[in-house]
Amino acid sequence: MSKEQKLSKWYFGGVASAMACCCTHPLDLLKVQLQTQQEGKLSVVKLTINIVKKQGVLALYNGLSASLLRQLTYSTTRFGIYEIVKQRMDKDSGFGSRVALAAFAGSAGGLVGTPADKINVRMQNDIKLSPDKRLNYKHAVDGLWRVYRDEGIPRLFSGATAATFRAALMTIGQLSFYDQIKKMLLTTPYFQDNLTTHFVASLSAGAIATTLTQPLDVLKTRTMNAKPGEFKGMWDIILYTAKLGPLGFFKGYVPAFVRLAPQTILTFVFLEQLRFNFGVLPKPN
Repeated sequence: MSKEQKLSKWYFGGVASAMACCCTHPLDLLKVQLQTQQEGKLSVVKLTINIVKKQGVLALYNGLSASLLRQLTYSTTRFGIYEIVKQRMDKDSGFGSRVALAAFAGSAGGLVGTPADKINVRMQNDIKLSPDKRLNYKHAVDGLWRVYRDEGIPRLFSGATAATFRAALMTIGQLSFYDQIKKMLLTTPYFQDNLTTHFVASLSAGAIATTLTQPLDVLKTRTMNAKPGEFKGMWDIILYTAKLGPLGFFKGYVPAFVRLAPQTILTFVFLEQLRFNFGVLPKPN
């Protein structure tokens, strides 16, 4: 049986996402920095130069351990649920079924990944604070422990509502649209199940996912980075962000797309390579 017919194992998505994360983490850090600027005076280029000048190139990888932990919880959960259920669905199931499945898988992944996501946001935002205000988490596990110890378990899951809804939209944009676009491309005589098809499908899925999730991504970042009692609730954060106008909800869109496009492309390229080389053959009916 040809390699194209192999199926992914449930954990391939988490592994592929973690591999991609190692390549795109600096862009994610810049995105968080831009989203937490209320005045937004620094451009992406100026912000990058500012960080490198003050703290060195390695500062762009601040919070990498939390990013990896997030991918190994959030992405493993959402890809795992999506792949397991998809492989058991009727082959004739429509796009709507895969969208519903992606929304459920993304919601589960978003909830599971919220604690690591919170630490990720805080560690990335730490470098722009003055030394006396920094949290200085040593690594992701230290961050989780200190939030649990100093702020309690509920604070680990603050922002879970926005993170879960965002994760549902992200998974719809990435997984279900990737499958659909790839399927459509393969019906033409111009594409085969190869790197070119994977690149085109994943780039398109990345653009769709960025547009769907950016407003919630801004709200999620502000929620997770907020000090205890800074905002009364989600509506208060929405009003705070709305002061910047409609574009305030798309703050950091360019770095978000610049980060998410390579992240999505690399994730699916790595995922397809894992499937090709280490996937399993479907069980005979």
